[in-house]
Parts: sequence; structure tokens; C-alpha cells
Amino acid sequence: MDRPRIYIETTIPSAYFDERTVPAMVARREATRRWWATARAKYDLRTSLAVREELDRGPSHRKTEWMRLIDGLPILPITPDVGLIVREYQKHRLMPADDALHLAVASFYRCDYLLTWDFKHLANTNKFVHIQQVNSREGLFVPSIVAPPTLMG
Repeated sequence: MDRPRIYIETTIPSAYFDERTVPAMVARREATRRWWATARAKYDLRTSLAVREELDRGPSHRKTEWMRLIDGLPILPITPDVGLIVREYQKHRLMPADDALHLAVASFYRCDYLLTWDFKHLANTNKFVHIQQVNSREGLFVPSIVAPPTLMG
């Protein structure tokens, strides 16, 4: 049986190493770490060059640990077809380009889940119907867009 394919978006490594002490951020960090502890055994984890580039633009004291966390994950290529999907998302005003790129990669490569802590643009239930409509119209797969607690049995 194939393991579910999960696209790891930038906010996941960021949350894993977040040091803020605000209770909501502590809970997010701990949920991310609990999920990650068993994720490679349960899921087919993937990421993209876009994630690596976003993490590389972060603070220098974080880059090494962020990159180490996702090292070894297969990189889904950003092809011209993915670029066309991003433009389609932008045409329909779904979300900003960076987030649209993550959704396009996860959709194009038929990832079962797009894992994120971005509730503003990606894991936003108010936007999901719009995402479904655009993806269906374009003949694209619609990944479930979730945060780590959703996938913790």
C-alpha cells in the first residue's frame, strides 16, 4: 500500500524550531515536533526548491537547522506547467505568488496533503471552495491543506 504523499511547506521547518514563548507558538512547535517524529515512517514526504529558497532567505542562525530538517526529502521540480498553474491562481486572486507556488506544486504532483501552518492563505477553510473550483476547472488534483495536528492519529 502506498503511503500518503505530503508536500512540506516552509512554515513546517520554521515552526519546528520556533523559540517564541507565546503559548500558541509553543503548542504549534510541539505539535510539529510530535508529528515529525513519526512522519517519515508513515508518509511519503516531499518538498520543493521554493521551500529551500524561502528557508535560505531566513535568518542565518536558523538556516542550517531548517535545511537539516528537510535534507533528504525528495525535491518536486518547479516546471513551466507549475508556473502556468501559479499564474492561473493569481488570475483568480487565490493567494500571493509564494503561497500559490506551494499549492501549484502540491496540486501538480498530486500530493495527498499540503502541510502548512499558514491559515491566512493556504489552510483557510473560506478559500478552500475557491481552490477546489479553480483546480477542478483546470483539471488539477486538489490536495487536502492541513496543519500537523490534523494528521496525528
